Amino acid sequence: MNEGGKILMIDDDEDVLLAAKMLLKKSGHQVIIEKNPNKIPFLLNNDTYDVILLDMNFSKDTTSGKEGFEWLKQIKERDPNAVVIMITAFGDVEMAVRALKEGATDFILKPWQNEKLVATISTAIKLKKSYNEVDKLRKAKQMLEEQISQPFRDIIGQSDVLNQVFGLIDKVAKTDANILILGENGTGKELVARAIHQKSMRNNNSFVAVDMGAITESLFESELFGHKKGSFTDAREDRPGRFELANGGTLFLDEIGNLSMNLQSKLLSALQSRQVTRVGANQAMDVDIRLICATNMPLHQMVSEGKFRQDLLYRINTVEITLPPLSDRIDDIPMLANHFLNHYSKNIGKKC
Repeated sequence: MNEGGKILMIDDDEDVLLAAKMLLKKSGHQVIIEKNPNKIPFLLNNDTYDVILLDMNFSKDTTSGKEGFEWLKQIKERDPNAVVIMITAFGDVEMAVRALKEGATDFILKPWQNEKLVATISTAIKLKKSYNEVDKLRKAKQMLEEQISQPFRDIIGQSDVLNQVFGLIDKVAKTDANILILGENGTGKELVARAIHQKSMRNNNSFVAVDMGAITESLFESELFGHKKGSFTDAREDRPGRFELANGGTLFLDEIGNLSMNLQSKLLSALQSRQVTRVGANQAMDVDIRLICATNMPLHQMVSEGKFRQDLLYRINTVEITLPPLSDRIDDIPMLANHFLNHYSKNIGKKC
C-alpha cells in the first residue's frame, strides 16, 4: 500500500485538475489544485508539498513551455529540494531533457495513463522523503559537530554537593520531565543540561541550545519557530526554527528569566500545544522535544513580583536542579585548576 502524500497541481485546464484530483485521492493522496500559476508563490509560502505537478503551458503561450520553465525556476529557487513533475500536451524529447536539466524530477505527457501517473507520483514521494531524511541527517551532523567542538563538555569535580547533582541527573535523565536548572553564572548549567541529554533516551538526536538573553523581541519567533522565505525583509530562504531542529531531541533554553512577558506568552503557547508555526506560514507543525531551561535569576520571586508567568514556571520546572557555587565546593578547586592548566597548556603548546 502506497503512503499518501501532499500534492500541489497547477494547470489552467479545470477538467484536467479535477480528473487528476479524483484519481490521486483514490490512491490516498491529498491534492491541492490551482488554475492560476500566479498563486504559486502564495501557495508555497503557506504550506509544504511532497510533489508539485506543474503544467508547462498556460494561456499566454500554449506550446513552447516558456511559462512552465519560468515557474520551475522560481520553485527551485525557493526550495532546491522541491520535487516537480512537469506535464504538457505538447512535449517532445528535447523539452523533456531541458526540464530535467533545469531541476524537474520527471516529465508526463497529456493525456496520461492513470497507472503511469500514480506510479510516477509514488516514486516522487519516496524521493522527497529521502531528501527530507538527508536534510535531517545533515542538520543533526552539524549539531553534533558543534557540540563536540565545544570546550569543557565534562563537569569537573568530586565534592559531595556536586555528587548530589550527579545523582539527580541520573534519576531524571531517563525521563522526559522538563528540567529547570538554577545557579549563578559560571556554575555549569549548560554542562548539566548536556549531561542530562547524553544520559537520556534522546541522545541519538540533537541537543539544541538557545541563549534567550541574546534573542531580540523582533527575532524571537523566527529564531525559535522558523520562517518562510519572503516572510520579512531578510528572509532569503526557508529556515527551520530551534524547536524544529530539536525535534526528537532536547531543547535547552538558557537565560529564560530574561524573557519579556509578551515572549513568555508565545513560548508558553508553543509548549502547551507542542506545535510551532513558521513566520509567514499558516500550517502548524508538531514538535517532540525534551525541554531543559536555565537561569541565574530568582524565578519564584519574579512570579510574586509579576515579572514571570506562574503558568510558564509550572510548565518548565517539573524538576528543579540547583547548582552550587564554587564557594560551596572548595574541594573541587585543585581538580578544576589542573583541568584548565592542562587545557590551556595544550592550546599554546607548552608543557605544564
